[in-house]
Amino acid sequence: MKLVVAITGASGVQLGKKFVDYLPENIDVHVVVSDNALTVDSFENRRVTLHRSEDIAASISSGSFRVDITAVIPCSMNTLAKIACGISDNLATRVAAVALKEQKKLLLAPREMPFSAIALENMHKLAALSVIIAPPVIGYYSDASTLEDMEKFIIGKWYDVLGIPNELYTRWE
Repeated sequence: MKLVVAITGASGVQLGKKFVDYLPENIDVHVVVSDNALTVDSFENRRVTLHRSEDIAASISSGSFRVDITAVIPCSMNTLAKIACGISDNLATRVAAVALKEQKKLLLAPREMPFSAIALENMHKLAALSVIIAPPVIGYYSDASTLEDMEKFIIGKWYDVLGIPNELYTRWE
């Protein structure tokens, strides 16, 4: 399985990094980091292929590379708006456009709140195209007692919707 994780914006980047850290080792992971997101050394403990956001000609920008899943975690409102309008001016928005045209799984984790009417309209537009809109929402029923437990719950829910096996949180019996 090939998976692209685009980390956009500056707020919430740790969730994007942890999403990558918890992935099963058998997944071919490509990471796109925006200038404001993370430094390359943030992924020193995991084998990933790192791509710069400006590298619009990277392998992952082509449908023939055959990416199975694309996740934008966190997804800035700027990135969300560009994806909703079909603007592909950086690698993160390009891989999202490719996911849409190839009808592959695309998950966006919007990070700002409250959501403006424009952001909600963009989310609705993308959801109608089968994009998974999954902001990092706290699940109070998860019985999490630490921030790490809550992050594992959120990431586990993202993995579930993407079909990635995991045991990151306690499930209902």
